[in-house]
Amino acid sequence: MRFLVHVVLIAAVLGLAGPVRAQSDERAVEVARTWYRLTLELVRHTPTYSPPVASRSLAYLGVAAQEGLAGGRPSTRSFAGQLNGLEAFPPRSEGVYDEAVVLQSALTNATRHFFSNTGPTGQRAMDAIGKRLDALVSEGVDADVLARSLAYGEVIAAHVIEWSADDGGAVVENMGFPHDYVLAEGPQHWVPTSLIAQQQAPLLPAWGTNRTFAMPDGATCGVPPPPDYSEEKGSAFHNEAMEVYEAAKALTPEQREIARFWSDDPMLSPTPPGHWISIALQLLEAEGADAERTVDVLARLGIVLADSFIGCWEAKYRYDLVRPVTYIRRHIDAKWQPDLITPPFPEYPSGHSTQSGAAAIVLEDLFGATFAFEDETHVDDGLPPRHFESFREAAEEAAISRLYGGIHYRAAIENGLEQGYCIGAYTNGLETRRGE
Repeated sequence: MRFLVHVVLIAAVLGLAGPVRAQSDERAVEVARTWYRLTLELVRHTPTYSPPVASRSLAYLGVAAQEGLAGGRPSTRSFAGQLNGLEAFPPRSEGVYDEAVVLQSALTNATRHFFSNTGPTGQRAMDAIGKRLDALVSEGVDADVLARSLAYGEVIAAHVIEWSADDGGAVVENMGFPHDYVLAEGPQHWVPTSLIAQQQAPLLPAWGTNRTFAMPDGATCGVPPPPDYSEEKGSAFHNEAMEVYEAAKALTPEQREIARFWSDDPMLSPTPPGHWISIALQLLEAEGADAERTVDVLARLGIVLADSFIGCWEAKYRYDLVRPVTYIRRHIDAKWQPDLITPPFPEYPSGHSTQSGAAAIVLEDLFGATFAFEDETHVDDGLPPRHFESFREAAEEAAISRLYGGIHYRAAIENGLEQGYCIGAYTNGLETRRGE
């Protein structure tokens, strides 16, 4: 029901566009914002969209959006040759193009592909939004220009889709939980923490081998090993587990609120990468950003989020570390319950920390290191906004929220943030404006 309300409201707003056609840039901004807002709802309501899968789709949508503008604006630069495996896009044919129409066509086709497995409600939402935006961008556009622009948007989407097909993440079977996965032996290794039959295997164990975007092929910004596994009281590992245990027993109301604000569980939220896209959308709308700025921010952010999940997942399955809930129940308190549900994959490093650190580094580069903001991502879910003095402060809160929730040890949090900072530097090296 909440999803349907969102779709109806967005469609109503677009339907109220007056008879006078807005300028191309204004229409392009509306196209980008609207598809991204819808995408966050599709992530929430598409069963296979775990955080890594969501980050992948958000990255490809950002590339499609960037290329929708790059071919027609001298100031905008293509990602071709900058992202791994991305070859030059087919050139535009001679003639006039409408940039808002190109962008609308590219995002329509890309979104429909990357969310092709969403349910009937999501399919109807894409159709409704697509029709409304088609009407918005085509009003007053010459028929030849419209046809040419629509066709080139389709070319962009097809090029991105073809590029995505061999990245390692195009096919997700059994919701991402492989039937043939064999658990490693030894008490230090991950074991299932859920009673759900499907989750007796961990989520997407091969995701860390996917092709990266801006991070050099084969690089993952690796993290140091976690503390040596030990069941001995006073050891570094046991002390980390005790910290999680004691924190959970003494959570303050604010710490519990922080844990829930950043939890971003699949099917209940836009997931952790969607949360950072939501933050960016809020800031861009408040700024009144033009189309180039809007697309630049969303594309860079999507790319770094996708790279961060690849780098993090590589480390998760290299170390394959036992979760706090398992260790604590075995060696400290058999009846212990964390505040949040433990995700079904290995502990180290923290995915929230890696992707939040990466997002913060990119947003710092785009908005400034001391940019203060309010995050209203979960207002519709009944959670109040949270204020941050900087993106790094938000990233650090997102990271420590996993200790409050009983999900991660401190080493996973701190080293995950550092991994994210490293990954973010690669995305900051991308050139999206000519002359950079």
